[in-house]
Formats: sequence, structure tokens, C-alpha cells
Amino acid sequence: MKDIGVGILGFGTVGAGVADLLLRGNGLLASRTGVRPVLRAVADIDLDRDRGVAVDRALLTRDAAAVVDDPRVQVVVELIGGTRIARELTLRALALGKPVVTANKALLAHHGPEIFAAARATGAGVYFEASVAGGIPIIRALRQGLVANRVDRLYGILNGTCNYILTRMEEENAPFDDVLRAAQAAGYAEADPSLDVDGHDTAHKAAILATLACGRPVPLESVRVGGIRQVSNLDLEYARELGYRVKLLAVVHAGEGCADVTVGPCLVPLDRLMGQVRDVFNAVLVKGDAVGDTFYHGRGAGRYPTASAIVGDIADAALRLASGAPHDDAYAGAPAAPRAAAADPERWYLRLTLTDRPGMLGRAADILGRHGISIASVVQREGAAGPHVPVLFLTHRAVPSAMDAALKDMAAMDGAGAAPVCFRIEDLNGKE
Repeated sequence: MKDIGVGILGFGTVGAGVADLLLRGNGLLASRTGVRPVLRAVADIDLDRDRGVAVDRALLTRDAAAVVDDPRVQVVVELIGGTRIARELTLRALALGKPVVTANKALLAHHGPEIFAAARATGAGVYFEASVAGGIPIIRALRQGLVANRVDRLYGILNGTCNYILTRMEEENAPFDDVLRAAQAAGYAEADPSLDVDGHDTAHKAAILATLACGRPVPLESVRVGGIRQVSNLDLEYARELGYRVKLLAVVHAGEGCADVTVGPCLVPLDRLMGQVRDVFNAVLVKGDAVGDTFYHGRGAGRYPTASAIVGDIADAALRLASGAPHDDAYAGAPAAPRAAAADPERWYLRLTLTDRPGMLGRAADILGRHGISIASVVQREGAAGPHVPVLFLTHRAVPSAMDAALKDMAAMDGAGAAPVCFRIEDLNGKE
């Protein structure tokens, strides 16, 4: 039985979970893999806070670089977060030929090509199962289980905070701001929630999944990003009446050497599994050309779900080190400059707030027509209070650029009482 030394950088919620699983479960790992991951060192600025995990004080240090350099540490687990120090320490470990396990989606989304090139240069590996969807093994599914498939499309609910907020808004008929404050009080949302609710956290994860889906690096700046601040209870009510539910969805359309990636609120069917994902749970739907649809669902965050994914990666890295097998390269054969895919036409949900006077609906329809957008149906409720009324348009398929231009014209239209609200409609089956 061979021991493989593990060093953890970052002793926060997830780092403590990883340490706990290693200390409690290395016998189980050894029985299943034939190698024994052994915790050798843990680095963190704060060594005094109680994490609820009994770690030998001799293993704790404030010197993260010393952990990376320690010859007894053969696998480095980066859980610091951010991109500056994490990048420096990751590159340092890779330069020493040590595989790195990370949950840092921002690091990979911003610096993925550089990091994988550094790993390739020394033969070290980068393992990142926990960077997307917490305990759901979607990275391993894309890299290994679905390797025989060309991934045509991928859909993901990848942010538990946003899914929790949308669930509570719908079930309690409560406005966004009230639910956000409750989510912050419950620890589901940060004091500054912008990374989550404005879609950027999901965009980091979507870029990683898109890279794996199309086999080539997808730059973060190519992802079109929107958040959930504009979602109202009226939108949730309209969607439900139409047989849909609003979700913050990452959508990857993969092609030959390219990918079109969007993040934003979408209408998804109530009767599909994706439409039934509630609270802080995550889910990913992958459409492969050989296997068809595969669906992955589970907790997207938390101490032990995330730690579970990290320890799985540690075991994989340790087994490869012990056997002398090469580490996988997620970017193998990828060109430096991938093509950007042309955005596919989509169906749209469009809610306008218009002055209640004759001709307003016709003017809005005229703007859509001038941009080549065909209307499928119109809903206008009677009895709206006040000088403005909500008007809902559902459209046939139109490219995003046409809808963007129409929205700009509608926002400037005389008689518009509020900015237009527009979401894509994703039926998840490729049909109208």
C-alpha cells in the first residue's frame, strides 16, 4: 500500500471538509484504490478558528508556498479562491510536477489555457471536478463517460443561490429584494450577491463546461451573461400559466471547433426534469449524439458535497502517481484561438409595460416586425391598475442580435412605462 501526501491550501468551509474526509476515510479510499492519501499539511492565514475538524496542530501553517514546496506533499489542493495568489501557487506546484486539485472556477475560467499549458510542460495534472456543480460528477462525465459523444447542447442550473431565490419567489409570491435579504440571512447569499445574481459565477462554470463539451478553450469574454435581478413575480406567474418555470440557465451550443455560450433567465418546461430543480440544487442536461440525453442532479455547494468531489479527484491523482499513469489533459490538441459560433435563433418571452392608450400594442408589434421577429401570441390582461399595463409577447425563433436591437428601440419608445423584460424560451428538446 503506497501513501500519497496531500497538502491543502485554504482551510475554510470546503478545506475543512476535505481534511475531515481524508482523516476519516483514507482507509476506505485505500481499500478502493490501492493507495492511501495522507494529509501532510494545511495552510491558512487563520489557524485559530474552530472548523469542527480535529487536525493535528503540527500540520497547520500560514506559509502556503512551503506546503507546495514540501517534498512530502505530492498532491496540492488549491482552495484559496480568487485568481492572483491561487494562480501563483498553482503554477508553482505544476512547475514542480505536482498535480493540483482545485474547486476554483474563476481561476480556470480566466487562466485555464495558461494553467493547462503549465501542467502539460511538466506532465502534472489539473483536477477540477468541484469547480462546477459541487458534488455532481459532471466534469468526469464529460471527460470520461461521454468521451465517445459529440456534445450538441448542454444546459445547466449551476448557481444554487439564484435557484433558491427563484424558488422562494415563486412559492411565497415574494419580491426579489425580500427573498435576497432572506437568502443572505440564511447564509445562501453573500453580503455582496452580485457575482451570483448577475450571472457571473454561472458564466465561469459555463465556460469550463463549454471547453470540455467542444474540446477547445472557450474564452470567458465570449459568454453572453445576464442575471436574475429583472425577474419579477409577474414573470413567474406568466411563465407558470404558459407551462414553464423561470431558471437561471447556462446554455452551451457546441459545434466543430466552436461553442456559443449564454447565461441568463430562461423559461423551461414545468414537465421536464430541469424545470423541477428546486432550492439550492444544481442540474446539468447533456445532449450527446450517441447517448442522447443524460441528466445530472445534486447539491451544487456545501462543505461535504464539494469535498466529496475534491477527494474523488485526490484519489484519481494519487492512483495515477502510484501507478505511473499519465494525467489527463483537458485541453489536449486545442488550438490557441477557437472560433466563435454563430448564435442560433431562439424563441423569446417579452414583457412590455405600456401606456394604456390605443395604438401602443401595434407600435410594439411594428418594432418587432421591422427587426424580422415574428409574433407567436400576445397576452394582455384586463383590469390592470394604473396608467400602464403589462403586455406579453411570445415570439417565433429570432437571432439574439435582432432581439437586442428590438429591445433598444422599445426602451426608447414613447409610452413605455418601464424597461422591457426579455427571456429566452428553452424547450430542451430542440423543437418548437
